[in-house]
Amino acid sequence: MKYLVLGKKGQLGKDFVKELNRQGRDFSAFDIDELDIGRLSDVLAVFEKIKPSIVINCAACNQVDMAEERYDLAYRVNSLGVRNLAFASKKYNSFLVHYSSDYIFDGSKTNGLYIEEDAPHPLNEYGKSKYLGELFLKEEMDKYLILRLSWVFGEGEQNFIHKLLDWSKKNEYLKIASDEVSVPTYTGTVVQVTLRAMEKALSGLYHLTNSGYASRYEWARFILNTLNINKVIYPVSKEIFNLPARRPAFSAMSNEKISKILNIEIPFWEEEIRRFINKYGNR
Repeated sequence: MKYLVLGKKGQLGKDFVKELNRQGRDFSAFDIDELDIGRLSDVLAVFEKIKPSIVINCAACNQVDMAEERYDLAYRVNSLGVRNLAFASKKYNSFLVHYSSDYIFDGSKTNGLYIEEDAPHPLNEYGKSKYLGELFLKEEMDKYLILRLSWVFGEGEQNFIHKLLDWSKKNEYLKIASDEVSVPTYTGTVVQVTLRAMEKALSGLYHLTNSGYASRYEWARFILNTLNINKVIYPVSKEIFNLPARRPAFSAMSNEKISKILNIEIPFWEEEIRRFINKYGNR
């Protein structure tokens, strides 16, 4: 069985490459500078050469605020790129695993965590581009696996933990949003659950997050306390940052559906924060 991993330099892609290497799997991996998934001819050329059994799409334009201005890039990667991968996967009989986002929701739900049956209503261009990618994939293929993630953290600099530690080095006190709530989700969790899902031949749409949920403020406090970093953190409204992209106030998703089907218990986010810090420290 041959795997094709896209987005190999990102947090999630890095973890997939490490795990597939560890397991001795046969795979090829590309990043955006090696394969532009927004160009169908390039995608087809790679599929023709590799003929993958399973395609794992970790490639994404996930800079939420930048997407408000560079929406052309966001849609090229998050929407058109997914359509191209779906077309090629169908043509070459490959199984496509694609990752979407909690930002497809508007945060207005008041009666529990978001479930797979809730209607998407994205607030920003990033969320719109991710949702359109889902629609393109469903339109192109009958069998696929879409996994919606939230607040992903792993090895690298494009995550809240790295940014928080950088801020803590430069500031005596920090202001962190207390009215933005979702689920911190470790790339290690995503990789392990995804591989198990593929072993069980799971298909369809699922929410894949760590268990529990937290505000940005609660997440920040937990990180600094775990690292014994003594900083004053003020809970504030996300509105004071005046960011270009609107964020949902509450986009926490339930992982109950995938947990039951795979018969697993997905760790709580606090446990995985400790695991991540034990592995990488505060670098």
